[in-house]
Amino acid sequence: MTEEDDAAAAALGRPKQGQPPRGAATREAAERGGASPQARNPLHGLTLEAIVTALADHYGWDELGHRIPIRCFNVDPSVGSSLKFLRKTPWAREKVEGLYLFMLREERRAGRG
Repeated sequence: MTEEDDAAAAALGRPKQGQPPRGAATREAAERGGASPQARNPLHGLTLEAIVTALADHYGWDELGHRIPIRCFNVDPSVGSSLKFLRKTPWAREKVEGLYLFMLREERRAGRG
């Protein structure tokens, strides 16, 4: 393989000759029974509905609307209207996921104290 071939392969996202394909180490670890890359992600496997429901149960709609001031939490709040808005609005979803992670940390600390 020439340098031109290596450059063309790199441009196409392929590994150079003699290098393992991207993600090969992850696939090998998964095949050996290693931990998945999502094993330590507390949001992995949770639906947005479960996150919103947990936040509403923990904080209540009033406090949730105060912490994240968006209309779907402040005006006639419901899980359905919140899901509709959050699925269309990435910045709001990030705030909700961040608050959920904060809530989990608070609960963990309260359990240790």
